[in-house]
Formats: sequence, C-alpha cells, structure tokens
Amino acid sequence: MKMLVTGGAGFIGSNFIRYILQKYPHYEVVNYDKLTYAGNLENLKEFEDHPNYKFVKGDILNSELVEHVAADIDIIIHFAAESHVDRSVLDPFSFVRTNVLGTHSLLEVARKLKKRFHHVSTDEVFGSLAIDEKDKAFHEESPYDPRSPYSSSKAASDHLVRAYYHTYDLPVTISNCSNNYGPYQFPEKVIPLFVSNLIEGKKVPLYGDGKNIRDWVHVDDHNSAIDAILHKGRIGQTYAIGGDSEKSNFELTMAILAQMGVGEEMIEYVKDRPGHDRRYAIRSHKIQAELGWQPKISFDEGIRRTIQWYAQNEDWWKRVKSGDYQDYYDAWYNKR
Repeated sequence: MKMLVTGGAGFIGSNFIRYILQKYPHYEVVNYDKLTYAGNLENLKEFEDHPNYKFVKGDILNSELVEHVAADIDIIIHFAAESHVDRSVLDPFSFVRTNVLGTHSLLEVARKLKKRFHHVSTDEVFGSLAIDEKDKAFHEESPYDPRSPYSSSKAASDHLVRAYYHTYDLPVTISNCSNNYGPYQFPEKVIPLFVSNLIEGKKVPLYGDGKNIRDWVHVDDHNSAIDAILHKGRIGQTYAIGGDSEKSNFELTMAILAQMGVGEEMIEYVKDRPGHDRRYAIRSHKIQAELGWQPKISFDEGIRRTIQWYAQNEDWWKRVKSGDYQDYYDAWYNKR
C-alpha cells in the first residue's frame, strides 16, 4: 500500500508515519507537509534514508502539487490542520483556510484521481458535556455543536468529507478522536508545556478552576485505531476514538506534578480562555465492536512514558520552543 499522509511532520502525523513504517515495512509513505511552526522534520529523522519514505514540502491548498504527488498513491490520510484552540481565537481565518479550504482542496484531488480518503478529526466538533452528567459521552451519532473557531473549522471539514461521499461516491472514512498525548507534541499543548516548564523550574499555567474534563488517549493507541479503520473500516462510516481516561485539568496537572516530584505550589492559576468547553468524553463502542480495537496504554503508563521522553529529549523541545530548528531544515534540504 502507498499512503499520502498530509501533516506528517506534525505531532500525530509523524507518530503515525513511524507506526506504519515499523509495522508495515513494505508500505510506502509520502509525507506532505507545509512545515509551519508545528511541523518538524526532526520528528522523523531516523527515516530520512528509508527506501519507502519520501517527504514533499507543500501546502494542501496547492492542488496542482497534491495531484502530482497523489497520482500513484492508494489512500490519502489527512492529518494536516491548525489545531490550537487559543490560536484560533486570535486568528480564526488561518483555521478556516487550512481546515476548511485545505480539506476541500484535497477532496477535489481525491475525487479527480478516485482515491480513498481518510479524514482525521476531533471530538471538539460535538461541543461540550456537563460535568455532572457522567453517563453521557460523545459517539458517532452525536449532534455537532462546535464552540470555538478551531472546532467549527473541523466540523465544517467533517461535513465536506461526508458530502463528497454522498454526492460523488468518494470512498471516505472519518475518525473523531479525543485528546492525544505522547512524544514529539508541540510544547504549546498542555502536557508538553507543563512538563517542559517543570524541567526548567517554571510554574504551570492552569486555566480557570481546573475542573474542565478531557478524555486522554495515547498517540500510539490513536495510531492503531486509524490502522484498524484503514484496513477494516466500512466506507462512508465515522469512528469515534477515545482512551477511556477522563481527567479534569487539575487531576492531569497533579498527575504530572506527582510524576515529577513537585507539589501544588508549582501551579499558577490563570484567567480562563474564551469558549472553554467544560467536558469531553468519547464512547468508542463502535470501533471496538466492529473492528476489534481498544486502547492498550493506561493513562498512568502513558503519562509516565511521555514525561520520560521529554526528560530524555530536552534538546528537541528546547529547539522547538525557541523556534531554533531552521538550521536542521536547511541541512536536510542541502543533503538532498
């Protein structure tokens, strides 16, 4: 199988490429990425000379280039997205451009070339759940109720993908996943931000009262879920992916503090962000029943491994935090 992975230099995309090349060494992967601030080729440094791996720098809105790259691939797996809620509040247009118009551009290429298309989305499209309604969780039939420019742009892209299935009979699948964590995550996100801050002796900024709840899934479990969908999923279907690990932001923070041997005095409570959804939770019954997938990495194990990775890869996240990785790109291009 030959895959075109958009956003393959980002956090989830690079972990997915690593997963695929390690599990299916005969598969071919083309990594298509614009290399924005969150895309880092260093994430896949060990595969630079892999015979079945190729990197192409490009914008997903460049349909001519995408069409050229996708001509002989079997499936487009679409990770590329602007994904940080805070950034979407400050600059909503960038999120509409990439997440809506970019997805549309890819769908047009897939339609023209008659390619299978898998769209990676988020549970945030479903809005917010009440903290006191523990019996409720998002699933494939949940109504859409996005609350931020980010989640609205992802919701729009989901609808476009479904429209291309119904209107043009494009072979698509969609996955809506809960919060990912693991190695190579850009340190603006809560777990790597908190871990890197604590390594540097800085306090961690906790929004509001810390009671907002998220379901956490390790990126390796997310990858295995997408693997199952690609190989066994039904065309035209959506699959919800969760980690069965609901944690309030305060509980998450305390777990990180405990693992790193510091106390609650390292928390700095900060003003809550606008439109901060109260609770997300995913019910993954469909993918478990139909495809036999389930999360295998417990939160305790996953957070321990993640903290250990950031402790052992301090040079990586310090370069990312400072933006000082252009030299690596330049060296990589010159090497080519």
